[in-house]
Amino acid sequence: MMILLAGILGLCGAGAGSSARDISSRMDWLTRYGYLPPPDPYSAQQQTLDGLREAVKTMQRFAGLRETGILDRDTVAMMDKPRCSLPDIMTFGYQGHRRKRYAPSGSVWQKRHLTWRVESFPIFPSQETTKQVIEGALLAWSRESNLDFSQSTGAGDADLRVSFVDGSHGDGYPFDGPGGTLGHAFFPGVGASAGATHMDADEHWTYNEAEGTDLFAVAVHEFGHSLGLSHSSAENSIMKPYYQGPVGDHRRYRLPLDDVQGIQALYGKRIVPPGADVPPPPPPAPTQHIIPPRRPTYRPNLPFPDRCSTHFDAVANIRGEVFFFKNRYFWRVQATRQLVSLNPAHLGRFWMGLPPDLPRVDAVYERANDSKIVFIAGTSFWVFKDTLVEPGYPRPLTDFGLNTDGVDGAFVWKHNKKTYFFRHNRCWRFDEHQGKVEPGYPKNSQMWEGLPPDVDDVISWTDGHSYFFKGSQYWKVQDGKMEAEPGYPRSIAMNWMYCATSAPPPPEPTEPEGRDQRGCNCPCAAGAGIIAPPTGLMVAFTLSLLRGTW
Repeated sequence: MMILLAGILGLCGAGAGSSARDISSRMDWLTRYGYLPPPDPYSAQQQTLDGLREAVKTMQRFAGLRETGILDRDTVAMMDKPRCSLPDIMTFGYQGHRRKRYAPSGSVWQKRHLTWRVESFPIFPSQETTKQVIEGALLAWSRESNLDFSQSTGAGDADLRVSFVDGSHGDGYPFDGPGGTLGHAFFPGVGASAGATHMDADEHWTYNEAEGTDLFAVAVHEFGHSLGLSHSSAENSIMKPYYQGPVGDHRRYRLPLDDVQGIQALYGKRIVPPGADVPPPPPPAPTQHIIPPRRPTYRPNLPFPDRCSTHFDAVANIRGEVFFFKNRYFWRVQATRQLVSLNPAHLGRFWMGLPPDLPRVDAVYERANDSKIVFIAGTSFWVFKDTLVEPGYPRPLTDFGLNTDGVDGAFVWKHNKKTYFFRHNRCWRFDEHQGKVEPGYPKNSQMWEGLPPDVDDVISWTDGHSYFFKGSQYWKVQDGKMEAEPGYPRSIAMNWMYCATSAPPPPEPTEPEGRDQRGCNCPCAAGAGIIAPPTGLMVAFTLSLLRGTW
């Protein structure tokens, strides 16, 4: 079925790569930036074929590409460009109505003089140069509007706050290392995040150079969001979501006409006192942006696991959210069943104190007696208070009194508030208050009927039920019961990871994945990967082909 999807979306033979992972990542991209609504995990409702085509066309129209509705070379290349983290299409209820070019009334600053401060700096450029570039980026907006900016010198909060951070940093928009997402900012309004601008500290920031990522160009863009502007599809607008390269000396830079019109719609034209020098108007022709001839050479291929095909090392319920761990990465699913980010966050950037060379974790759980978080890897374990490791760790797994060489999974059963450890086909019940294994254990883990042996992990969740995970599937056990519900197992990828379909995990290749003698990645040849039974979106594709509509 994934082969049908590749053919319909134009991936086969396009040279863009059409593995299950490639196709899933393109749909993730369209969802992340507002062109597709996320699938409903409860009804398993998927996108229609027409909806997918229209989403691709909308993306192409917004990016200034030819509207084919096909993920052709130019479209895929645009998707791969470094860009802003914020969505391009802001919708209400995902009804397809695009929001205004600028923020609606009430989401603008109610004053005309704003203060700014840089709260953390990149490694390069220097702190002084960084502050000069930030000041120049704000001046670009001040020249064309009735706004003024000054650097905050006091201890109080500044209106606009700039931070260089990396990975998952607590706002739901994790960074992904060099390239990819470069920065994001929060619209004016009420709340701690209003006026905050975050830049990816892992970028190779430069200023007015062909190589690297130009800090001035990205700062001008992100401050547009901080002042109330959304993304623009206008040619050469600084508010286009894609990085377009350096824009020149910050002292001479002038905003393109589309951006001038946007900021003046929010704050009015610049009021010049009598006798003051009047700056020249912006040029009528669009500002020429210099696009580097090639992608930065320093961007690595990040070894992110594919959430739609992987088998997870550990699954945990922490503070009411479900965390899925794989290697050194994790995904978070909120209590509302929403995935925080389609890309994983890095384990070491969230929980501070795990060994930097730790390849994976085997089990994670939140203790019932004190809400501290326990990480288990091999024969060692760590205890965290929130995101910081407690002193004196790691400790040996023998502290729990388990006569085993490791743990496959662990969870606290809400039915009795006891901690259960699993290893192969055995389980131990542990009393956290007394700090010891209860008498009569270990027992056969298949005392929970209808479940496979050797489960990967278990959670009790906010709905009161328990979920057992193994491989690419999961089973549901109602609160207090000892047998799986009918209708299970079900797909982790489809029901937890927002994937259109689930694919078997790819084999460990000795050559680049799927590469044939012609040098293109294309599993469209005979015998390429067969995917799970068709549902939702896949059925729509199949019917459309049978009816001869495509």
